Amino acid sequence: MSYDPGIDSHSREDERPAADGSLVEAEHVSFSYGDGPVLDDVSIAVGPGEFVALVGPNGSGKTTLLKVILGLLRPTSGRVRIFGQAPDRFSERWRLGYVLQRPELTSEIPATVEEVVAAGRLPRRGWWRRMGPADREITRHAMDSVALGAMRSRPVNELSGGQQQRTFIARAFASEPDLLVLDEPIAGIDRESQDRFRESLAHLIAEHGAGVLLVSHELSAVARDLDRVIVLKQHVLFDGPPSELMATGVSLGVHREDLPLWLEGLR
Repeated sequence: MSYDPGIDSHSREDERPAADGSLVEAEHVSFSYGDGPVLDDVSIAVGPGEFVALVGPNGSGKTTLLKVILGLLRPTSGRVRIFGQAPDRFSERWRLGYVLQRPELTSEIPATVEEVVAAGRLPRRGWWRRMGPADREITRHAMDSVALGAMRSRPVNELSGGQQQRTFIARAFASEPDLLVLDEPIAGIDRESQDRFRESLAHLIAEHGAGVLLVSHELSAVARDLDRVIVLKQHVLFDGPPSELMATGVSLGVHREDLPLWLEGLR
């Protein structure tokens, strides 16, 4: 399959919204690091107000697919659109929230939890505007949503890894994105914080109509809220309601063990 020039094209066709109104879509995407395909003819989409989980065994291509979708990697073939635009043309970055898998702080600058979370408001309000009462209230709510309100004045580089992860989740919430992409966001986070995380996601979807694409080995905290589960192992093996996946024997709790066993019989 040849590379689709549409991903770099500046044509009018590339700027039109997806026909189905998807916030993000990948069409027949393939990718290789050079020693074999990591992604093979993958097509997925997430629409407004839709909560989609992306699962698969280690090495199945989940994080690579997220990077291709976000324009951090260039696909070997296929096409990606974010809000109807090619990733290299997408400029309304405030509409997109992204939480990496365990982001690491490389700076020794002692920014506080509140300062990091408030930075999530910057793309939406503009760097030239001062924080207003609404910005401060949204920042406070975002911190409370992941149980960090009491740590608002703590330097982030003094927090544990799990607390730092919660800080970055709160920053993504504070931006009030139209699409939120999360890569293993709740690994190492306690149950109470997971419950608050779920409530915040439910609020973001119900009140703001946001779409959520979540990669996780642990879905029990959000299982009842999911609209679809996508199972990936280089290509899409399943894309449907959680109930259908559970009927095949895969739990929506910690599925590090049962999912690989289930996948053994699939091609």
